[in-house]
Amino acid sequence: MISNNEMIRIRRQMQRRIRDVVAERRRTRQQDPAPSTPTPTPTGADQEVCVADNGPG
Repeated sequence: MISNNEMIRIRRQMQRRIRDVVAERRRTRQQDPAPSTPTPTPTGADQEVCVADNGPG
């Protein structure tokens, strides 16, 4: 059986780890230059059809 003190210690340790991960992700996000508006990549029917110009004829 886990004592009350051990439960408190484990809970604090978990909270500390979560806080560290959140802070690390925030730092990473701030360092990466994020585009102001994400450009969707065309797929399927949204793609433009380019026709090759083979000259007259």
